[in-house]
Amino acid sequence: MKHAKQFFSAGIIAISLFMTTGAFAQDAVKVDSTHYKVEFENDQVRVLRVTYGPGEKSVMHEHPNAVAVFLNDVQGQFTFPDGTTVPVATKAGQVIWDQGGKHLPENKSDKPFQVIVVELKGKPAVMKKD
Repeated sequence: MKHAKQFFSAGIIAISLFMTTGAFAQDAVKVDSTHYKVEFENDQVRVLRVTYGPGEKSVMHEHPNAVAVFLNDVQGQFTFPDGTTVPVATKAGQVIWDQGGKHLPENKSDKPFQVIVVELKGKPAVMKKD
Protein backbone atom coordinates (compact mmCIF):
# COMPACT_ATOMS: atom_id res chain seq x y z
CA MET A 1 0.00 0.00 0.00
CA LYS A 2 2.89 2.34 0.81
CA HIS A 3 4.31 1.90 -2.72
CA ALA A 4 0.89 2.51 -4.28
CA LYS A 5 0.62 5.87 -2.49
CA GLN A 6 4.12 6.88 -3.63
CA PHE A 7 3.30 5.85 -7.22
CA PHE A 8 0.03 7.79 -7.11
CA SER A 9 1.77 10.91 -5.70
CA ALA A 10 4.52 10.71 -8.33
CA GLY A 11 1.87 10.40 -11.05
CA ILE A 12 0.02 13.50 -9.84
CA ILE A 13 3.27 15.49 -9.75
CA ALA A 14 4.22 14.34 -13.26
CA ILE A 15 0.80 15.28 -14.67
CA SER A 16 0.96 18.68 -12.96
CA LEU A 17 4.41 19.40 -14.39
CA PHE A 18 3.29 18.32 -17.87
CA MET A 19 0.23 20.57 -17.74
CA THR A 20 2.23 23.52 -16.42
CA THR A 21 5.00 23.33 -19.00
CA GLY A 22 2.55 22.51 -21.81
CA ALA A 23 0.65 25.73 -21.18
CA PHE A 24 3.72 27.73 -22.16
CA ALA A 25 4.64 25.76 -25.28
CA GLN A 26 1.42 25.39 -27.19
CA ASP A 27 0.70 25.62 -30.89
CA ALA A 28 -0.67 29.06 -31.78
CA VAL A 29 -3.40 27.60 -34.02
CA LYS A 30 -4.65 25.34 -31.22
CA VAL A 31 -4.64 27.92 -28.42
CA ASP A 32 -5.60 31.02 -30.47
CA SER A 33 -7.63 30.07 -33.54
CA THR A 34 -9.16 33.56 -33.52
CA HIS A 35 -5.88 35.06 -34.74
CA TYR A 36 -4.05 32.10 -36.39
CA LYS A 37 -5.28 30.18 -39.46
CA VAL A 38 -3.44 27.48 -41.41
CA GLU A 39 -3.31 28.45 -45.09
CA PHE A 40 -1.10 25.59 -46.27
CA GLU A 41 0.78 22.66 -44.75
CA ASN A 42 2.99 19.81 -45.90
CA ASP A 43 5.83 17.81 -44.38
CA GLN A 44 8.30 20.73 -44.81
CA VAL A 45 6.37 23.91 -43.89
CA ARG A 46 3.20 25.24 -42.33
CA VAL A 47 1.96 28.61 -43.57
CA LEU A 48 -0.12 30.66 -41.14
CA ARG A 49 -2.17 33.79 -41.73
CA VAL A 50 -2.04 35.87 -38.56
CA THR A 51 -4.63 38.63 -38.13
CA TYR A 52 -4.94 40.98 -35.15
CA GLY A 53 -7.48 43.73 -34.66
CA PRO A 54 -6.63 47.01 -32.95
CA GLY A 55 -5.40 46.44 -29.40
CA GLU A 56 -5.84 42.64 -29.56
CA LYS A 57 -3.40 40.22 -28.02
CA SER A 58 -2.84 36.49 -28.06
CA VAL A 59 -1.93 33.97 -25.38
CA MET A 60 1.51 32.53 -24.67
CA HIS A 61 2.38 30.11 -27.47
CA GLU A 62 5.33 28.80 -29.43
CA HIS A 63 6.55 28.68 -33.04
CA PRO A 64 9.42 26.76 -34.63
CA ASN A 65 11.95 28.58 -36.83
CA ALA A 66 10.00 30.70 -39.30
CA VAL A 67 9.95 33.50 -41.84
CA ALA A 68 7.37 36.27 -41.35
CA VAL A 69 6.05 38.45 -44.19
CA PHE A 70 4.21 41.55 -42.96
CA LEU A 71 1.25 42.53 -45.11
CA ASN A 72 0.84 45.93 -43.48
CA ASP A 73 2.58 48.14 -40.91
CA VAL A 74 2.73 46.72 -37.38
CA GLN A 75 3.13 48.44 -34.05
CA GLY A 76 3.16 45.72 -31.45
CA GLN A 77 4.84 44.08 -28.54
CA PHE A 78 6.09 40.60 -27.63
CA THR A 79 5.96 39.40 -24.04
CA PHE A 80 8.21 36.44 -23.22
CA PRO A 81 7.76 33.72 -20.56
CA ASP A 82 10.12 35.51 -18.16
CA GLY A 83 7.92 38.64 -18.31
CA THR A 84 10.22 40.77 -20.45
CA THR A 85 8.62 42.76 -23.26
CA VAL A 86 10.04 43.90 -26.59
CA PRO A 87 8.39 46.47 -28.86
CA VAL A 88 7.89 45.49 -32.52
CA ALA A 89 7.66 47.94 -35.41
CA THR A 90 7.63 46.69 -38.99
CA LYS A 91 6.56 48.04 -42.36
CA ALA A 92 4.29 46.45 -44.96
CA GLY A 93 6.33 44.12 -47.15
CA GLN A 94 9.08 43.61 -44.60
CA VAL A 95 10.35 40.03 -44.28
CA ILE A 96 12.09 38.79 -41.14
CA TRP A 97 13.65 35.56 -39.89
CA ASP A 98 12.47 34.31 -36.49
CA GLN A 99 14.36 31.63 -34.57
CA GLY A 100 11.15 30.52 -32.97
CA GLY A 101 10.29 30.23 -29.34
CA LYS A 102 7.63 31.18 -26.85
CA HIS A 103 5.94 34.58 -26.84
CA LEU A 104 2.70 36.48 -26.40
CA PRO A 105 2.14 39.02 -29.21
CA GLU A 106 0.00 42.14 -28.92
CA ASN A 107 -1.17 44.72 -31.45
CA LYS A 108 -0.40 48.09 -29.83
CA SER A 109 -1.94 50.19 -32.60
CA ASP A 110 -5.46 51.34 -33.45
CA LYS A 111 -5.28 49.56 -36.84
CA PRO A 112 -5.55 45.86 -37.68
CA PHE A 113 -2.62 43.99 -39.17
CA GLN A 114 -1.86 40.74 -41.00
CA VAL A 115 1.32 38.72 -41.28
CA ILE A 116 2.08 35.48 -43.11
CA VAL A 117 4.25 33.15 -41.05
CA VAL A 118 6.05 30.27 -42.78
CA GLU A 119 7.01 27.78 -40.08
CA LEU A 120 9.81 25.36 -40.95
CA LYS A 121 9.51 21.69 -40.07
CA GLY A 122 12.42 19.35 -39.46
CA LYS A 123 15.17 18.71 -41.96
CA PRO A 124 14.92 19.64 -45.64
CA ALA A 125 13.65 16.99 -48.01
CA VAL A 126 16.23 15.10 -50.03
CA MET A 127 15.77 15.76 -53.74
CA LYS A 128 15.52 12.57 -55.77
CA LYS A 129 17.42 12.36 -59.04
CA ASP A 130 15.52 10.82 -61.92
